[in-house]
Amino acid sequence: MKAIGFKTSLAIKEKDSFIAFETQKPEPKGKDILVKIAAVSVNPVDYKVRQNSAKDTVLKTPKIIGWDAVGTVVAVGNEVTLFKTGDQVFYAGDITRSGSNAEYQLVDERIVGRRPEGLTPEEAAAMPLTSLTAWEILFDRMRISAEKDKGKSILMIGGAGGVGSIAIQLAKKIAGLNVIVTASRPETTEWCKEMGADVVVNHKDLLNQMKEAGYPQVDFILDFVNTNSYWDKMVELIKPQGHIASITGSADPVVLNDLKTKSVSFSWEFMFTRPMFQTEDMIAQHHILNKVAALLENGTLKSTLTNTLNGLTVENLKDAHALLESGKAIGKTVIKF
Repeated sequence: MKAIGFKTSLAIKEKDSFIAFETQKPEPKGKDILVKIAAVSVNPVDYKVRQNSAKDTVLKTPKIIGWDAVGTVVAVGNEVTLFKTGDQVFYAGDITRSGSNAEYQLVDERIVGRRPEGLTPEEAAAMPLTSLTAWEILFDRMRISAEKDKGKSILMIGGAGGVGSIAIQLAKKIAGLNVIVTASRPETTEWCKEMGADVVVNHKDLLNQMKEAGYPQVDFILDFVNTNSYWDKMVELIKPQGHIASITGSADPVVLNDLKTKSVSFSWEFMFTRPMFQTEDMIAQHHILNKVAALLENGTLKSTLTNTLNGLTVENLKDAHALLESGKAIGKTVIKF
């Protein structure tokens, strides 16, 4: 089968930052299903892994990355119960396994959902990783619910990216929150409003903008940009007994003591935790994706696809990674096979 990967971590403009190659089609065992891929999307985790996983070394076998896919089940392992051959599926996968930038991929059925009907493969491929991340951070980590939190306020730092684009929709449509997001360009501001944001503020003057918008403090804060850069501002903006959560990691230690007097909670969200550690509730991602599929089908949620590239090629992957690395991406870029 055809696949695209890399043997060493190079700048995206370098000739061999990605290479096309042939490899054997895998066979499913246990709870794995084999998917013939129709489309994939790219996420920041893709370029971060490409930049960092093969520094100062040359791998013997190219590393295949990619964690978003839609396709058809063509074979199943002997323990599979959720899917059969011919089923249309979508999923984000497992960061510890071979990725989706290939014609075929093995994936554990417990982290796979049914592809939403009525969406193109491209529209569906844009959704799994970001939907899982947004769902988990809102409803699993922060434990937000419409029953107890409707009408409360949430600030999302970085609203126009892949995760922000679906988190806005979930927070507004499912949880009933007042959604404030950061954006600085006219096109990102408009996109966030289209996704359902109530208020858009400029991150370059965040504290003053929040006061002017009538939100000197908020109940919840989501960081989709940089925990360290915004830490002091988040500490000031969060209400007593509020909750801050982040997906971005921290290059420097986070001073959790800053949250003590307000009794504020803090959570990390890493979408790959469940498959990576084979957690007891790993199948939760199967259920989340099926819920997202239903919400996409009934129009409650809409795909965040903004850009489609045609063909599994080195050139298309380079273009997609370059766009993400530029920091100018809005919504999601998908590669249709």
